[in-house]
Amino acid sequence: MTRETERFPAREFQRDLLDWFARERRDLPWRKGRDPYKVWVSEVMLQQTRVETVIPYFEKFMEQFPTLEALAEAEEDEVLKAWEGLGYYSRVRHLHAAVKEVKERYGGQVPDDPEQFSKLKGVGPYTVGAVLSLAYGVPEPAVDGNVMRVLSRLFFVTDDIAKPSTRKRFEQIVREIMAYENPGAFNEALIELGALVCTPRRPSCLLCPVQAYCQAFAEGVPEELPVKTKKTAVKQVPLAVAVLTDGEGRILIRKRSNTGLLANLWEFPGCETGGEEGKEKLGQMLHERYGLQIELAEPFASFDHAFSHLVWRLTVYSGRLVDGGPVEEPLRLVPGDELESYAFPVSHQRIWREYKEQAGEARRLR
Repeated sequence: MTRETERFPAREFQRDLLDWFARERRDLPWRKGRDPYKVWVSEVMLQQTRVETVIPYFEKFMEQFPTLEALAEAEEDEVLKAWEGLGYYSRVRHLHAAVKEVKERYGGQVPDDPEQFSKLKGVGPYTVGAVLSLAYGVPEPAVDGNVMRVLSRLFFVTDDIAKPSTRKRFEQIVREIMAYENPGAFNEALIELGALVCTPRRPSCLLCPVQAYCQAFAEGVPEELPVKTKKTAVKQVPLAVAVLTDGEGRILIRKRSNTGLLANLWEFPGCETGGEEGKEKLGQMLHERYGLQIELAEPFASFDHAFSHLVWRLTVYSGRLVDGGPVEEPLRLVPGDELESYAFPVSHQRIWREYKEQAGEARRLR
């Protein structure tokens, strides 16, 4: 037993927390039934994404891929398109690979053994705890950012939550205070408490069902916890991007590589650049790499798009293909009305919207 939980009234805490959760739990689509596949999909979607954003994506995803077998048999482009707009695309690529393995190795049944499940692609300790406790009642801790915030305040833990050792410490605390007769509800209740009451800023301490157990509240410093090291400044990358048409009005797009950021998504061609040299560099890149000659107009859009570790500073041009050899993979010429069937990252969805708005305005002014 850890020093934090040595004198902690776990049974009383469990009772108060679970009673509150039974009254206040949100009606979310993935809480209807305990299909391990659906729980798994929801947990992957919820990583780094708000609940309100996930709900329509989850419902649409389940309509398109209602079973694990349906997802396992789907083409990657189809899966990426269904995920379009959720971001962090490595999540769905890992999920897709993992369900294929479950279909092949476990007959389509998500394993209920933590060791087996944790060996699947993209399955970390949180996913193991969340899916197995909710779907199978396996008493595994599910420690996410919400739970670390709640526990850091409850037990006045001042260790840096960005460190893996701190997460391990919280996992051990959960094992010692968990309601073993209902581990799924206990894990969900802790997460729900962090989402609704024990929020990062201005926590609703006076409404908290477990306020009596909270050391940070007793000390009057709940907003000072958890402790987390500040991120280093993100890298800023200037990009020149072009929406290019050929003589038949088709749009030139390019498929990103199958590794790295936004792997296998489609985009409008672009390159890293800086300032006024955008046009020149973009034309040079398309000529040297693909043998294409282009003409570019003035930029029609300029905006920043932030990732967790970098910021794209995009300058976007319209233009046309003038000359060059045949368009070959990874490039493709696509009629504008077919672009919707391709999976684009959010930044390039915005480019297409602004391009269409500009084109519509130009037609109105004629």
